[in-house]
Amino acid sequence: MAIDVFISVGSTSKPEQEAFIQAVEQFLRDSGLNPRCVGRTDFSSVQPLKFIEQIMSQCSGTVVIALERIHIQDGLEKRGSEAEKLLSNVNMSTVWNQIEAGMAYLLGHPLLVIVERGLRKEGLLEPGYDWYIQSVDIDTSILHSREFAGVFADWKRRVDDFHANGGKKKISSQAAIDPEKLTLGQILGALKPAQLWAIVGTLMGALTAVAVSAYKLGTVSSGPSKTSNVYEIENSMKITASSESGITNPLQRTFESRR
Repeated sequence: MAIDVFISVGSTSKPEQEAFIQAVEQFLRDSGLNPRCVGRTDFSSVQPLKFIEQIMSQCSGTVVIALERIHIQDGLEKRGSEAEKLLSNVNMSTVWNQIEAGMAYLLGHPLLVIVERGLRKEGLLEPGYDWYIQSVDIDTSILHSREFAGVFADWKRRVDDFHANGGKKKISSQAAIDPEKLTLGQILGALKPAQLWAIVGTLMGALTAVAVSAYKLGTVSSGPSKTSNVYEIENSMKITASSESGITNPLQRTFESRR
């Protein structure tokens, strides 16, 4: 069965652009993949971002094809500032390439990025990220070049791994068996909100118990005259819900608002 992959591309405006997209789609099918694209293969009446997220969650990789959408003959960048810069003959792609590339990256999708030569490279379409940028002429012959074949083969291997792993980014076995190698940020980032708040709540409870116990010990050693103060502090440090006042546990309230 063909593996679904998402294609991020704007609507075409020139025959050569449409011919190129169709050639890429057929190349993917010939390679055992099923291309899916909003406005080309999938349609919906719901809010676009939700629909894109729904489709992407069913895919194991993303192909970003950035084609010329906007041409600026003469313009200004940062107009009116000290950094004002003249723009001349600048070509830009649809902003949806940036949005969908970001969404795909957050899902852990292997990314295959193809940028029409001459486009302004900015944001997620510029070199230096976790994927290789291929700048090409809009010509179907590039699909048979050595460079494209090599990059595509590596990308497809990672798509196959992503699919075999149940739609999750593969984690190295070393990191999986050696928690000491993980940073605090990696550990916290892997937790779900409910798990994170449960840990925070447990720590708060433990700290409260330690504080109360320490105060009790201090009270016992200094005499019984401060016993009533212990009761008052215990009550003030408890985080409980009061049906009369309407005040609830702040951790629980925050968690409820995030669900």
